[in-house]
Amino acid sequence: MNTALYVVTVVLLIISYYKDKKKTKMSLKKAWKAFENILPEFLVVILLVGVLLAVVNPDVISKIIGSDSGWVGVILAAIVGSITLIPGFVAFPTAAMLLQGGAGYMQIGAFVSTLMMVGVITMPVEIKYFGQKITIYRNILAFLFSFVVAYIIGLVVTGI
Repeated sequence: MNTALYVVTVVLLIISYYKDKKKTKMSLKKAWKAFENILPEFLVVILLVGVLLAVVNPDVISKIIGSDSGWVGVILAAIVGSITLIPGFVAFPTAAMLLQGGAGYMQIGAFVSTLMMVGVITMPVEIKYFGQKITIYRNILAFLFSFVVAYIIGLVVTGI
């Protein structure tokens, strides 16, 4: 599957290059700049998760947010996701690493969904633009919805 995506990307890049060399070169330069800006954040988070996984025993991860931790683990993962500020492009590799380290699917579902939807750290900015009432309602609803996501993932993956 990955190979097919790479082939399609290269073919489309070649088509773009032949249609307009200047725009294609400019877009590749912009993409490279974006990659350079993202790379430090990505590497730091991956490094921190890697150290965490190396230092913390997989049994500990399993006890805290493993599938056997049940809804307590889901709640803990949702709380951590709510207060963590990680971009989406880092969140999914991090989730994969945590799954490999022994985390449960429901727990990772809650973690990633709160990470993407709940913004405790970004609340002051959100309050400034949307107001306190809407910000609090939105974050509470997003937090609750993460449990729906976790439950559905549990149904699909583990067949609760």
